[in-house]
Amino acid sequence: MRFIIKRDEFLKGLSIAGRAVNSKSSAVPVLANLKLELNEKGLSITGSNYELTIKTLIPYTRDDVELIRNVQEGATLVNAKIITDMARKIDADEINFEVIDSTIAVITAGSGKIKYNLNCIKANEYPDIDLEPTGIQINLTRLEFSSLVSQTAFAASLREQRPILTAINLEASDGVLTATTTDSARLARKQISISTDLKFSANVPAKMMVEVDHLLEGADSVKIALSDKKALFEFDSTIVSTRLIAGDYPNTKNIVPRITNYSLEVNANDLLKAIDRVNILSLDRENVVDLFLSEDNVEISAKSTQVGSASEKIDVFKFFGNNLQISFNSEFVSSAIKALGCEDVTLLFVGEMKPFVVKNPEDESVVQIVTPVRTY
Repeated sequence: MRFIIKRDEFLKGLSIAGRAVNSKSSAVPVLANLKLELNEKGLSITGSNYELTIKTLIPYTRDDVELIRNVQEGATLVNAKIITDMARKIDADEINFEVIDSTIAVITAGSGKIKYNLNCIKANEYPDIDLEPTGIQINLTRLEFSSLVSQTAFAASLREQRPILTAINLEASDGVLTATTTDSARLARKQISISTDLKFSANVPAKMMVEVDHLLEGADSVKIALSDKKALFEFDSTIVSTRLIAGDYPNTKNIVPRITNYSLEVNANDLLKAIDRVNILSLDRENVVDLFLSEDNVEISAKSTQVGSASEKIDVFKFFGNNLQISFNSEFVSSAIKALGCEDVTLLFVGEMKPFVVKNPEDESVVQIVTPVRTY
């Protein structure tokens, strides 16, 4: 195996595939390596930790620019961290890579001034990972996919006690694709219209969806294939595969209240800044702040028996309903508002201890639900 490759392209490919390699010691030591395979299509680089697999292809040419030359096809395994660090620190336009006797990768650059001899492993020792798209397939634009992830992933649980809650539930029916997350204390839901009348439900790990969203930078669209056990994402020259989380996602269809008794319309930035300032004094209540609402007053406050108290009034707002006082986790509400990405935000309340809605008044496709906190 031999090739000369543009250093920037090589580093980009190594970095993309390397995101799937677990930095911690793996139960399968061979997965600390990247698989490099040179064939008629170009150089493919694969990284995996079994839960997540990423394969990316560097073609021989792109836009009439030669990226790889002086080639001899073959495959090998090299330590992911070391080869990536080498490529990152080499200060040259091209890198020369050659495998000697299947055991040593000789890496040179700068007209031979820079030279590494890196131990490598035969490629056939790498696990056989299926990256063929099977099952239900759907195409989304980059913007559609990013909106599904950015407006829901933050509300997924980080705790592994209930693995199903660490997922984004993707459900399609009647021409609508719905993404839902909940950690039992809050819920996020985003809907987009799809051209096909598919019907499915799949639980994709939220952190993997976030990973794909990061990798999508520069891509126009993503093709998603969902089978019984895996989700496959294909875009540009990269394929990402992740295991699905087994089980039935909680029924959240009736969580959004149909009738509310109180409504607050306020500038999102004003509310975020006020919450952030008073939250400094919520030390012994784990980010809990109080919101008092009346026709002529909106006030956010927090208190600490050890430090003191803080309050802030918001000048510009619209409130409908009787007086209401409610307490909530400031982080949950702030995250919900930021995910909406709108200038003005509407909060809809049923009562002081009922889950309330945080929404963009101009976008019905996304809704956030937060459960209040009992403070007495």
